[in-house]
Amino acid sequence: MVGRSIFESSEDLPRCLPGFEHVIRRWDHKQNRVLVKVKPGELYVTESNEMMMTLLGSCISVCIRDKRVGVAGMNHFLLPEKGEHMAGDVSKAGTGASGISSAARYGNWSMEFLINEILKLGGKKEHFEVKIFGGGAVLDSMSSFNIGDENIHFVEDYLSREGLHCIGKDVGGALPRKILFFPETGVVKVKKLREEQHDHVKSEELKYVKTLRQDGGSSATNIELFD
Repeated sequence: MVGRSIFESSEDLPRCLPGFEHVIRRWDHKQNRVLVKVKPGELYVTESNEMMMTLLGSCISVCIRDKRVGVAGMNHFLLPEKGEHMAGDVSKAGTGASGISSAARYGNWSMEFLINEILKLGGKKEHFEVKIFGGGAVLDSMSSFNIGDENIHFVEDYLSREGLHCIGKDVGGALPRKILFFPETGVVKVKKLREEQHDHVKSEELKYVKTLRQDGGSSATNIELFD
């Protein structure tokens, strides 16, 4: 096992796959491996034994693994979709940091990116292990509709249309979640966050909604948030 002292900064870490350099990575001394923090609007794919982590309120994360080729990934999106021209827009967006960041913020594009990146690395849909998490009622009081339930409905319908079987999920409810995904085993650890942590998760998701509005206008979100 590589000594801890080697990884004194993110620049010392083993290289990630091309196109994912913008995702936060650091060495986790407790787990003795690279920890990848997947934030709202991001996704990450790896061929290594890295640990992926994210915090979910009303957002959804999908964890996909193809154990036959040793490739796995996680996404994190807040809103189901934007626009009706998903396939064309995804193909034009590219797989660099700017392409992934701009498209993966919406569920339809995020799922396309995640699946396509795993397929490009040799994965096959018939071998996918799929698990879904999140969709809590964290932003319900701030919106004119139930964002979490909309996200759950979207991702379950999407997987069904793609012929992908979900082998595990933890969705809905009122509590935010912390998710840890271990690609080499497919294990996902879920921790429900305490009440005092709700405000932090809600604040992060509200900031993200504002970012979506700034980038694409109010029509980009179809969410009416109120204080």
